[in-house]
Amino acid sequence: MLTTRNSRRPSRLLVGISAAILAFLIAPVTPARAAGGDGVPVPGPSGLPDKGYGAVSAADKDFVIKVRLAGLWEIPAGNMAQQKSNDPRIVAIGKAIAAQHVTLDALDRAAAKKLGIDLPNQPNSDQQFWLTEMREANATQFDQIFIDRLRAAHGKIFPAIATIRSSTRNDTVRKLAQATNQFVMTHMTLLESSGIVDYGSLPTAPAPANAGKGPVPVDGQMLQAASTNSGVPGVNTTVILLVLAVALVAGVITTMRIFRAR
Repeated sequence: MLTTRNSRRPSRLLVGISAAILAFLIAPVTPARAAGGDGVPVPGPSGLPDKGYGAVSAADKDFVIKVRLAGLWEIPAGNMAQQKSNDPRIVAIGKAIAAQHVTLDALDRAAAKKLGIDLPNQPNSDQQFWLTEMREANATQFDQIFIDRLRAAHGKIFPAIATIRSSTRNDTVRKLAQATNQFVMTHMTLLESSGIVDYGSLPTAPAPANAGKGPVPVDGQMLQAASTNSGVPGVNTTVILLVLAVALVAGVITTMRIFRAR
């Protein structure tokens, strides 16, 4: 019995070491998770420059103005939710959105100043109409109007953010788009957490251009970037790590068999 126990110790030690190494190899390709455990990756610091360098397009200017307009009506809408709603969930959502838009508005005004972009000081006509709707609604009507108007507005700005984030030549606009994207995603999630979003009233996404015509075409530059990511042409970093992990496991199994044979 003593001999059997001693012969098992190297096997257990090897298993423990291999498990630790395997975890180390796989960890870099596993995204960080939010503390809430909802599976949402936690964004790290952007590290993006903000020097005002790069050409500013008409679309860039329009985006900076739209971020300002969003704050001009969503801050009073959020404040109104705290005053008019009888639902603690709506009150909390309104408070969070108003406070976060104050922060985003400060970022937007700083970007506009750096780039010499004139910003409006009043909501546009549509936004003023939505605020009037909320102002005239009673407590029962208010919640649905508040949630649906803000959710629809966030849905409209969301694609615009992606376009600017991926196409702008200006580093300040790029950083603003990065921050705005995180705020908008948070606000959409907050609004949807109310449980009363009327999804049926949201616009239907247009059919993809290649619908029914086979697989989605892959951009050649994307393939090139993926294949050269590891420094070895045609091999992706994730694939290399997985191959190393498999080789490690195979080596451990072979070593365990040798010890058992003794």
